[in-house]
Amino acid sequence: MLATFNRLLDCPDFGKFVLRVSFAAMMLMHGWHKVTDGIDGIFGLLASQGYPTWIGYGVYIGEVIAPILLIVGVLTRLSALTMLGTMIFAWLLTGIPKTFTLTAVGAWGIEHMMVYFFAALAIMFLGAGRYSIVSNPAWR
Repeated sequence: MLATFNRLLDCPDFGKFVLRVSFAAMMLMHGWHKVTDGIDGIFGLLASQGYPTWIGYGVYIGEVIAPILLIVGVLTRLSALTMLGTMIFAWLLTGIPKTFTLTAVGAWGIEHMMVYFFAALAIMFLGAGRYSIVSNPAWR
């Protein structure tokens, strides 16, 4: 019975698709917020820490372009790497003081960042799978 259950759910390409699309869609919501409301807050964070503010435009690559590419399954590994970089930069800008803390409900202080980080890491190693808008595996 267990073998039958395992065989029925043995769909690694579908699992890759679900992971890729779900996390990319959630990241895209963060990016959409920045598209509609702007990135002045990010510019302020960068300036306050001595970084050039033009770096803030990278958020559009990491939170809009990369997630869209992940959703459609194009340049998946490169897009996941871009999301990794975005999460590292977010941690450097806002997360360092929270790294060794817990929230009031017992969650890791930077859990939200790390969920995206580790999902992107998994996607980067797993790739797109066969569910992609491109047929050439090199572009997946």
